[in-house]
Amino acid sequence: MMKKTLLTLLIPCAYASVATAAYEQAHDPHVVGGIPSVTCEMTIVEPPVPPGEIHNPNGYYDSALDKSGDELKAALNSIISTGITKLPYSSSSFDVWDALDKTDEDPNNSNNVILMYTGRSQEKGQKTGQGSLGQDNWNREHTYPKSNGGFNDKSAYGYTDIHHLRPTDESVNSKRGNLEFDNGGSELTEAPGNYSDGDSFEPRDQVKGDVARMIFYMATRYEGNDSKTPDLELVPTVVDNGTALGNVCTLLAWNTQDAVDEFEFNRNTKIQEIQGNRNPFVDNPQWVDSIFAKDCK
Repeated sequence: MMKKTLLTLLIPCAYASVATAAYEQAHDPHVVGGIPSVTCEMTIVEPPVPPGEIHNPNGYYDSALDKSGDELKAALNSIISTGITKLPYSSSSFDVWDALDKTDEDPNNSNNVILMYTGRSQEKGQKTGQGSLGQDNWNREHTYPKSNGGFNDKSAYGYTDIHHLRPTDESVNSKRGNLEFDNGGSELTEAPGNYSDGDSFEPRDQVKGDVARMIFYMATRYEGNDSKTPDLELVPTVVDNGTALGNVCTLLAWNTQDAVDEFEFNRNTKIQEIQGNRNPFVDNPQWVDSIFAKDCK
């Protein structure tokens, strides 16, 4: 799932935008082409753990090692529910907006964030309530829909948990709405590679794994211990699920199909610095099957 450091690339500074953008897009699928660059030297550093090996930064997962199934899930829940800093959703102080400016910053342009579904690099200031782009402003997508999940209250931990909050184009976010995840549907004209129908949404291939691992995180983090965020479970359907979410079988496949890349890996570390916890399935995507394969029936 993860790769070692690759190389250092030397690129002439003068007007290297086309070649650089193409190289960057090929090595980080979150970044779309056409981004001007004057970078003279670029080091591509990818997650340091070979496939299948445990990534345990500073002993973070010590109490979960050598466990599997429900026992592993319980251990991870205890780890990732400890030492949490709950951010305000909107505030004059540091809030979710400010956090996403950092966690989803375009690695090639510190003035921009990467929008999840479109892959577009957009100015941080072009956001809902501040920007001038109308429905092309970006807003905050709850990947696990807050209305479906039963935590539609800003005081709920799930509402402001930045592990599943991502910048998205306003109109694309509206199109996704609270649809659950599965394959199929009609392609979105505004966001090619994304599909939707009456009961499900399929994100573009480059972020399918990101979406899956965010959902697996939510189903592990929230076990009913937060009075305002219920026990979140995953099921193999996409309709009439209450606070549960589907399709877990599709999410399992997406976790395998779209491996962890540098952007997602670095985002996990940034979130730990801000919120105090990590997504264990970004660090160790092999744990997904151990915990959730039984739910795909």
